[in-house]
Amino acid sequence: MSKQRKTFITLVEKAMADAEEMAPEDLVFSYKGILYPSTVCSPEAFKALESFEARSDDVFLAGYPKSGTNWVGQILTDLVATSRKNNEGTRSLDDDELEEFPYLEVGDAEKYQRMADLPSRRVIFTHLTPQKLPASVFMNKAKILLLIRNPKDVATSFYHFANRLSPLPSYKTWGDFFTAFMNGEMVFGSYFDYIFEWNKHTDDANVMTITYEELKENRALGVKRISEFFELQLTDEEIQGVVDRSSFQAMKENSEKTHGAFGNVLFRKGGVSDWKNIFNEDDNQKMDATFEEQLGGTKLGEKLKYKVYCKA
Repeated sequence: MSKQRKTFITLVEKAMADAEEMAPEDLVFSYKGILYPSTVCSPEAFKALESFEARSDDVFLAGYPKSGTNWVGQILTDLVATSRKNNEGTRSLDDDELEEFPYLEVGDAEKYQRMADLPSRRVIFTHLTPQKLPASVFMNKAKILLLIRNPKDVATSFYHFANRLSPLPSYKTWGDFFTAFMNGEMVFGSYFDYIFEWNKHTDDANVMTITYEELKENRALGVKRISEFFELQLTDEEIQGVVDRSSFQAMKENSEKTHGAFGNVLFRKGGVSDWKNIFNEDDNQKMDATFEEQLGGTKLGEKLKYKVYCKA
């Protein structure tokens, strides 16, 4: 197991243990108007993040929580690791990597100084909106893979996730959660604001958008497109290996090694249209109206194919 994977497991399991001893109101804090989980984030780290220096060859994955970032994050990490093996003279992460959690905003305030010593290419995940990212990300034109997923499945997945993970606020009923979700009272903020803000960058040359649903429909094509976007120079055989290792079943079976006890929470269904098992008619009407009002006519709104995936 890599040092980074051990760090992932250690940090999450500590957060889960710490949360068991905390009062519900202490599980989150607000920073510049957005809620964050206090077991893994801090105001001090967010302040330090402002001076983080991104590199032009960094590999960024941006996605709202429960949009599939852990799944696609594995795909990206596997692609970069496979590419690295093909490049002689590249520093080996096995020898030199520091122990850092892959999500940019998660960790202590000194994390970003340590990240400066990481060899290229760094694979970095984030749930932040573009205006919350360090200015250097866009100034240095780091490439960003933007992952989006239909809001009804995001909400459904988020509900189950929050109620199974102690560091996040839990909800007595689906109705309580749905109200909070629609009002943007979630850790990492509003889903609709997230998509709206990233929509401003859809035409940026260094941003590629992919949907959870299209990856589910044709994972092989999606992985190939991602590899080409980041110019990773992999053979068809190598890409197929990444595809095989990133199936939901393969990841679920390997979750204890990759995510520890957190894997039981993280890998639940991994499908499309699970929202139909929990949304009622009133929920559908409210979500449909809000989506049309806030994202209707936008490029990302169109890319989400709302009428295909979200109509009852």
